[in-house]
Amino acid sequence: MAIRIYKPTTAGRRNASVNLHVEVTKKTPEKSLLAPLHKTGGRNCQGKKTVLGRGGGHKRRYRKIDFNRTKDDMPAKVIGIEYDPNRSCHIALLEYEDGVRRYMLAPKDVTDGTVVMSSASQIDPDPGNCMPIRHIPTGLSIHNIELEPGRGGTLCRSAGLGARLTNKEGRWGTIVLPSGEIRQISLDCRATVGVIGNPDHGNIKLGKAGRARWLGRKPTTRGVAMSHHWHSHGGGDGRSKGGQEPSNAAGTQAKGGRTRPRGKSSDARILRRRKSKRYGQLKV
Repeated sequence: MAIRIYKPTTAGRRNASVNLHVEVTKKTPEKSLLAPLHKTGGRNCQGKKTVLGRGGGHKRRYRKIDFNRTKDDMPAKVIGIEYDPNRSCHIALLEYEDGVRRYMLAPKDVTDGTVVMSSASQIDPDPGNCMPIRHIPTGLSIHNIELEPGRGGTLCRSAGLGARLTNKEGRWGTIVLPSGEIRQISLDCRATVGVIGNPDHGNIKLGKAGRARWLGRKPTTRGVAMSHHWHSHGGGDGRSKGGQEPSNAAGTQAKGGRTRPRGKSSDARILRRRKSKRYGQLKV
């Protein structure tokens, strides 16, 4: 089992669980692929807090991930699966035949010794191989999907995620995202075959407030406990939201509200919006 639940020997251990990271085979990162990571603490360039609940956390170094996968037609061998503190999934260290090393997101069933490849033409649809969507057979799961050709993968990059390629027609391919959204992607966009590894990440329970602080998450105050000029839920006699829908301090709906701007040209590529737990199907 990749999740370990400890005995409740202390209050902090009760209801807590840890990920054993059984997929990880390499403990130290590649120095040439590291970069410093600057923290903002939720503040903008003027020093004003624009995001609440951020601050502190353990010091990290950024791992340079190859989201483009443009080193074509050259086999790369996986020499290690590593833990990445900056994301929920694991990363795989690749070594190409010319000695160049790069990181990629580690798919499920890819481990040390696996040979992967990227190409602009058709190659075997094995997990970890990257190619344009026009060459990927329908029905397969894909991740690290580009929205625009050449800009690098942006969709399905978290642990355990993968979209399903259902149809190809004309110059568009249809994919079903984990959120339930169905959208069209250009066949020239690249994607990686397979599902992202570390699926047990979502089953972890922190168990104590200290583990949240290690991740840089500060305690948050409820909106109904604030004053009326600090939050739209604040003010009044007693605990009352004033009849307003659940929202954040800026007034954006917190449960099922739209987060996508209206009138974008890519709206035509969304065939079905994601489902909302509160309001059901969202309208385009």
